[in-house]
Amino acid sequence: MQKEIHPQYFNETVVKCACGSEMVVGSTLEKINVDVCSNCHPFYTGKDRILDTEGRVEKFKKKFNL
Repeated sequence: MQKEIHPQYFNETVVKCACGSEMVVGSTLEKINVDVCSNCHPFYTGKDRILDTEGRVEKFKKKFNL
């Protein structure tokens, strides 16, 4: 590896999710914030949850009268 061209690597980067869970991973970023993680994602939890941040679901339901 060449010196001084690689980003700094952090062994204990804290990943914080919007649901409140935190996990420690290795990354080139010091802090990471995510909207969805494996603790709250519908695929992993089996719960039906709509992740809508811009009103797209309401617009779709209004358009098709659902």
